[in-house]
Amino acid sequence: MPRWGYSITGLDPMTTVKASLREVDLSPKWTREVCNAIKGMRVVKAREYLERVVEGEEAVPYRRYKKLRAHRRGVRGPGGYPVKAARHLLKLLDSLSANAEFKGLDPERLVITHAVSHKGRALKRFTPRAFGRASPRNKVLVHIELAATQV
Repeated sequence: MPRWGYSITGLDPMTTVKASLREVDLSPKWTREVCNAIKGMRVVKAREYLERVVEGEEAVPYRRYKKLRAHRRGVRGPGGYPVKAARHLLKLLDSLSANAEFKGLDPERLVITHAVSHKGRALKRFTPRAFGRASPRNKVLVHIELAATQV
């Protein structure tokens, strides 16, 4: 079993709490956009925002991976509703809040200071083609990290 660390260092352990998901089957591009959308929010506000994304009421703005993406109401420019990534980040916010309560911090006063997603392992898959050939089709897994500081 590998030992994973966090990409952020130098945090005060008395006022900071961390949580991570490793090797999740999500889109790395849409997970990046959702992480950028919740960075800087309070944990309670981020939870409400992600619940609205799952319900399709509010869109996530796409900043980097936006070619041929339609514009959405409430977003200046292209956006979308990455439901699968939002559901996994809701679970991660639950874990972050539980870690804060275990440390004796107030989950209501936490602000997300670090929200990133990294590409994980690539699982090699093959698609059968005509005449006995095959084309590679890799499935890329994702690592998600959250860190929040009490304000």
